Amino acid sequence: MSPKAKIGLIFAICAAPIVLGTAAYYFGWVEGKTGNYGELLPPRSLDTPAFTALRGKWVLVTLDAAACDARCEKKLYVVRQVRRAQGAGAERIERLWLVTDGGRPRAELLAAIEGSHVERSAESGMFPGDPLAQIYLVDPLGNLMMRYPADADPSRMIKDLERLLKVSRIG
Repeated sequence: MSPKAKIGLIFAICAAPIVLGTAAYYFGWVEGKTGNYGELLPPRSLDTPAFTALRGKWVLVTLDAAACDARCEKKLYVVRQVRRAQGAGAERIERLWLVTDGGRPRAELLAAIEGSHVERSAESGMFPGDPLAQIYLVDPLGNLMMRYPADADPSRMIKDLERLLKVSRIG
């Protein structure tokens, strides 16, 4: 093999990853993977009294009617367990249940979710998608930033929050 052919082969071997990587990016051959489980949302400021009072904390938000059905109870349970699983970081996280109607939640349910903030709110339009079928995460600055499905995998939510608490210097 001639010296020019050897140099050309070395150049082709070195350039191949760059050319193939660029082609994969522009032609969508490889789906981008993220490290988060929850769906990132475009930040939206939530300037209501319920969220203003919780500024400086990460807030897990659920929305449901006061006559909380089994699906609603499961969401509240998952949110409670996800917060507890953070250990020392749990003090940086608050739970908020926005009651979407004028009813009053059952006393035994309120006892089961002790420590959660329960507020009445008819402003479910602030939340994208079907608010009753989601669990939302609000950052310490009061911005809606992420959502999870109502039947979210708690272990994956825990990992998301661990990462956020680890890298966040606020809240």
